This record gives sequence, structure tokens and C-alpha cells, in this order.
Amino acid sequence: MAAVLTLGAEEELHLIDLESGKLSARAPQILSRLPGENYSAEIQRTTVETNTDVVTSLDGLRQEILRLRKGVIDAAAPEGIGIACVGTAPRSEFADFELTTSGRYGRMQEQYRLLVDEQLICGTQIHVGVADRNMAVDIAQRISRDLPTLLAISASSPYWNGHDTGYSSIRSIIWQRWPSAGATGDIGSAAEYDELLTDLIATGVIADSKMAYFEVRPSSHAPTLELRVCDACPIVDDAVLIAGLFRATVRAAELDIEAGRPYHPQAAPIHRAAMWQAARSGLTGDLLDDTVHPRPTAAAHAVRHLIRRLRPQLEELGDYDEVVDLADTLLARGNSADRQRATFAERGEIDAVVKLVVAETHGPAGGLAPAAPALRSYRTRAGDEAVGPGSRPRPAYEQIVRHVEELSPHQVGERMRASRRWASEHELTFGVDGELRPFEVDLVPRIITAHEWSDIAAGLTQRARALEAFLQDVYGRQRILTDGVIPRGAVEGAPGWQDDARRLPEGTVRSAVFGFDLVRNEFGGWRVLEDNVRNPSGAAYALAIRQLMDAVAADVPRPAGILDPVTAFAALRRALLAGARRAGAPTDDSSRAPVLALLSSGPDSTAWFEHRLLAEGAGLLLLTLDEIEVHDGRVVSREGRTPVDALYLRLDTELPDAVDGSGAPIGRDVMSVAAAGQVFLGNAPGNGIADDKAMYCNVPSLITYYLDERPLLEQVPTYRTSDETERRGVLERVGELVTKPVDGHGGEGVLIGPASGAAAVAERRAEIAADPENWVAQEVVALSSHPTFVVPDEGEDAVADDGGTVLEPRHVDLRVFVYATGDGEYGLSVADLALTRVAPAGSMVVNSSRGGGSKDTWILPAKR
Repeated sequence: MAAVLTLGAEEELHLIDLESGKLSARAPQILSRLPGENYSAEIQRTTVETNTDVVTSLDGLRQEILRLRKGVIDAAAPEGIGIACVGTAPRSEFADFELTTSGRYGRMQEQYRLLVDEQLICGTQIHVGVADRNMAVDIAQRISRDLPTLLAISASSPYWNGHDTGYSSIRSIIWQRWPSAGATGDIGSAAEYDELLTDLIATGVIADSKMAYFEVRPSSHAPTLELRVCDACPIVDDAVLIAGLFRATVRAAELDIEAGRPYHPQAAPIHRAAMWQAARSGLTGDLLDDTVHPRPTAAAHAVRHLIRRLRPQLEELGDYDEVVDLADTLLARGNSADRQRATFAERGEIDAVVKLVVAETHGPAGGLAPAAPALRSYRTRAGDEAVGPGSRPRPAYEQIVRHVEELSPHQVGERMRASRRWASEHELTFGVDGELRPFEVDLVPRIITAHEWSDIAAGLTQRARALEAFLQDVYGRQRILTDGVIPRGAVEGAPGWQDDARRLPEGTVRSAVFGFDLVRNEFGGWRVLEDNVRNPSGAAYALAIRQLMDAVAADVPRPAGILDPVTAFAALRRALLAGARRAGAPTDDSSRAPVLALLSSGPDSTAWFEHRLLAEGAGLLLLTLDEIEVHDGRVVSREGRTPVDALYLRLDTELPDAVDGSGAPIGRDVMSVAAAGQVFLGNAPGNGIADDKAMYCNVPSLITYYLDERPLLEQVPTYRTSDETERRGVLERVGELVTKPVDGHGGEGVLIGPASGAAAVAERRAEIAADPENWVAQEVVALSSHPTFVVPDEGEDAVADDGGTVLEPRHVDLRVFVYATGDGEYGLSVADLALTRVAPAGSMVVNSSRGGGSKDTWILPAKR
């Protein structure tokens, strides 16, 4: 056996100032207190490298890593410095780089410039003993297909310069910039490898053999094979797991060589793609499988598949049981990138992430003890808002989950029945195709943390400003069309365009109320999914849900200071008053108080429940088309001839097309009054031009054009099928995308390609080809999920926790409302409520008309 299969590791450790959380360039001082045989400098003064002694077992490696980390911790402690064994320090900045003083490093900085300056990165290198260099070179090539999985396990560098990069391992992306990084290509022997190094050095591009930064290489200083692709791992046992798997891959390749099995190298572009995918997704998304023609596979499946394939070698080495246990633990709690992002999503502070990685690096080999016990049978998924890695409740939900677990099945059933009784008694319903249906409410509340709400409020205020500016412009001077930012045909030919809307006075506020649908991804980031400035509904349902919770689940522990949704009534009233006064309504010191009304299509409207509750709560008259008329140039109520100063339009048709019971064109008459400035319309006819699915694509451009700002909230990548180039791509990928009609609402016409059969996909492809102007397509977004009570036989995935509670993760979205109240910095106020909508089992469509439900949303106030 040419491979002696000993183990060793090199760890690169960031030095962290424990007070500021920033990198500390005190490596020379700390290294002066440490023995040179195990500790050394790196190119940056903010890093110390450790080098273990040679060991023969995984536990021996574990103890060596712990010993050497303790040495640095003890030496650094007097300086107020700790260590973080991660790919990138979360708060690192380019300005933190300080070069270690040596001729070699000075030459490297002179030659590579920015490439050296950005090397604020750390990795873990694993060594396995292979005495025969020819064997080592052969093995290095044969194991390349397994490197992406090892990288994904190690990924610990999502943050760079204080921002989330979108990658799980940005370190590996930065590392690939070195001219000698990556795979070696096909090499037949140690002699050929040495010749390659000689040629590289002769080019002058690298200075010496130590700069052969290949993914796997025969070590430049020991008879070992060295793995170099991995991020540094804060939890020691994650590094031990990688070492166990790497050693087994080496042994498996050695056996193949001895047996004369041929090696079929993977195409270089495919290997690069697999490594990139691992750096991007880590363990949360897909990796590429190890077949001849690789296809995406869940990361957890890839890890378990690798262990199954290597089982004979792991058992031979005596590592199988330990590797299985370590892998199960890792997959349950996530890799470091997952844990860092979860911490940031919970706290909203990069300093909290720094504290986490330092604590894990300083902590025990198996990781920090969890703060809360796991939910023993909850089906955790990536992106669950309440339950995190290891099936453990996230900090904001610990008390709620503990309360829910203590409920018996009987108590859960009784509360669900009480919820439905309350909804029936209070007529909490919604209409679908003329039929009133109960509005389902789940009793596990959702929490929006203060930092999340702050980001959401700022982003939606910006978006509302841009949409209002757009509406006033396109129905006014049309600068954006003249400047060619948006084609005129895309506006005046769109389904939501109303010529009559141009009659309203210049400066009229078009949107008194904005509604925005948001989704949260698996990293905790929020994206806008849809805008609604026609007649956004749902605010009254959010209010009613809180009343329901107060009545039937008042004992669920509530965080201190959650926002009171009742304030939304006052915000709606202020918005209508602000618009009315711009239209000349009486002021506070006038003899007549302004009269505000909600104009509804009546009891047959799908949202009649909401119309009644909003009118009552905001002090509005509730009127139908049959209860108003135009008299002496004013809109008045038929009963009492009371002049109305503002109409909150909640009609099922556009106002200019509305007729009363006798067929009289009352809508056209009201438009004439509004055109004369004698009544304020909120929301104005024609607003549909700003919220159809095609215009959604342009909102980032609207923000740039009208506000000269960058969007604060991202939106979902969306394709216009009216564009020939984009249409071709969509038609090829209908089965992978979400397709929607441009003017659709309520989930109507939405097709989620991956969840649809071949016939439905083919039909949608034909519909798009026949009428491309009427469709858009979006990338599928991995919506977050939230624990939801279910009836035990409601779905096969529903499980009863040992405490008796039946919970299932369901996809959720969030509808947030912004009111044009005229006060505040931009005259806009984000409502102190939000409507969480819940998808049915197995679905990603949250609309109530498609079988979805809802739940109470507890918003923690943003810090002022």
C-alpha cells in the first residue's frame, strides 16, 4: 500500500479584535509567543496558520486541532484578540489588509497587486499520507469529482466586506483568481507534474512551487497529498468529517489504481461548473451529481451518496460510524455559511455573525450547545422562518414553540374549531365566483423582527414613491415615455391604461393605498413579488385575524411591543383626508368636516367583509353605486344629499365603466367631478398600468429614473414574453418557470412549471406563443415556510410531535400596506400590520381563492 494514510491539517485563523469585531494585524506579536514548528505567518498580518503533528486517527486529528487553536487563543487573549476559523471574516474590509514583512510576500504584492490585497481569506488544508509521488499524482486526478461536495461541507464565507455575497464560499471564488489555482489537467506521472511546475516557474507568473495553488497536490514539503479547496471550518468536527471523507477517497482511488481500473476524467468546464455550484449553494441548494453526465441533486443527497460509495473504505479505516454521525449532525445544523446567515436573519447585525464564528472557533469540537431543544418530528426545511438548523426553534420563536409543543391534540383541535366558530360568527369570509367561503386562520403566529421590518419599510416606501411618480407622470407630462425609458406602446397599449385618468388635475395623488406582496428566501432576504395600486385588499383581514387570536389564542406568548394593527384605520383615514384637502375639501377650522366614503360594489363584492370593517374602523361612509349621485358638480350621498370629499374606490370594475342599478353611467359622472377637482379618488382609475406583471419588470428603472436611487429591495427575475429574445428562452423553459397573465390577480392563471404535468406545460407554451403580449414568466423563488397546525389526516407529511402537536411547514408570503398620509419624510406611512398568507399543503400558491389560509403577523417595531 503506497498510501500510508496518515492525517494532518493546516488551519488558517483570522485574528479578531474582540471589542470591534474587526480584523487585527497583530500576527507577528502573537507568533512570537508560539513555537515555530506548529505555527507560522501568512501573507496577511491578520492571520496565523497552524500545522498539526502527523496523526493516524480522526480523533487524533481532532485533539491536535483543538490543541493548536488553544495555543493561539491563549497567546492572543492578552491582546483582547480572538480567532475565527472561517473562509472570510464577516466584517473584513479591503483596508484591513496589511502585508507580512518578507521579501517573498513583498514580491508577490508587487507582482499581483489587487489579487494580494484581497487575500483576507482563510482555508483548511487536509493532508493524507501518500509516500509514492506517482501514486499521489494519479490519485489527485481521480478524486476530483468529489471535491465539490467537500467544498460545500466546508463553506463558511458568505460575507465579504460586510455584505452577503450570495455565495456560501466566496473564498473559493476569490482563490480561483490566482493563475495557478484550479485543477492541473491530465498528468501521467510525478515527473510530468514536476515538469509542469518547472514550466510555470519559468514563465515568471509564479515564483516557486509553493505557489502551485492546485485543488489537490502532492505537498511541497511532506510525503502527503494535500486537499486545498476547503474553507476554514469554525467547528472542529466539520474539519474532521472532511478529513475522514478525503482519506477515504484517497484510499478508494488507490484501490482503483492497484486494480487497474481506468480513469475517465471529467471535462474541465463541467468540473469548474460543479465547483462553482458548490461555492454558490453550499448545502442549501443543489450540487452536481457524480455521474458521467452530471445533473443537479440535493446537497444532502450528494453527501449521503458519497458516504455510501465510500463505505468499504471508511469501514476499512475504522471511520464509518464516526463519519456517519458527523455528517448527520452537519446536515441537521447546516454548514457555517447556513449558520451565519441564520444568525444575521435573526439579529440583523453583522457583529452577531462575528460573535458566532468566534464562539464556534473557541468552542468544543462538536460545536456550541443549542439554546433550545429540537422539535423531534417537525419536518424542517431550508428557509423555515421559525425552526432552524437541527430542528431547533429560532430565538424569536422559542417561547411560542415551547407553548405549542405543550398543547395536546385535543387542545389543538378545540382551538381550531373555536377559530372557525369565531370566523363564522363575525362573517370573516371572502368571495370566490360569487360564493362566500370561510377565511382560514392558522393559530401559529408569524414574527417579523425589528431589523426585518426596518428594511421592509424603507424598501417599500421607496417603491411607493417611484410608483406614484410614475403614475403622475404617465397621466401627465409623460417624461419617461419621451425620454425613451419605457416604450410608449408598453404603457398606452397595456390592459391597465385608462385614457380618462389623464383628466384628473395635475398633482393629484393617484395611490392613497399601496399593497406589496413580498417573499422571504432561504437566506432571510426579502423580495417584492407583486405590486398592487388598484385596490389592494387584505388590511381588514389582518385586523380581524388579530381579533380572532385575542379571542381564541390569547395565551400564546407575545414579544413585548408588537405593533398594534388597529392604527391602520387612522392611517387610511389620514390618507383620504390628505387627498381630499388637496382637492379643496374643508380644513379642520371649517364649519363643515370633510366627508370621506368607501365606495363598494356592494354585498356581492368578493371583499365585502373588508369594505364593512374598513369603513367602520376608519369612520367612512359605506356607499354603493346606487347610493351616490352627482348634484351641482359634487358627489353626494342620495340619502341626505351629503357632499362627499373623498371616495376610497373598492369597486369590482373600473370607475369610468361603472353604472348604477338603473344603468345610469354614474362612474363617468363621478370622473367628471374628480376632473374638476371636487372629489378625491383613492385609488384613482388607471392605476392598473403601474401594477400589471409586465410593468413590474420596470420598477427598478422607475426608482432610478424618478428618485436617482438604487432599489433597496430586490424583486424576482421576470421575463417579458412580448420581447422576442426573452420569449424564446421562456418557451424553452416553461417547465422550469412560473408563468402568469399580465393582468391576472388572485393567483388566477398562474402555472408553476416544476409542479405541473407535461400536458399543462405544453398548453401554457401554446398560450404564450399565441398571445405573447399577455404573459410574463418568473424564476421560481424558494418561498420561506412557517409551522402551521393541520388536521392529522390533512396531509401525509403532517406529523404529531411527541408532545401531541400536529405541525407542518407551509409556504408563506407577506402583504404590506403603505398609505399616502401626507405626513412623514415622504408623505407615506407603512401600516402597522401585514397579512401573512399560507399556501395549502404541497403548493406554493398562497391565495385564499386557491385554497390557502392566513395567520397573525406580529411585527416588532423598527428602531428609531
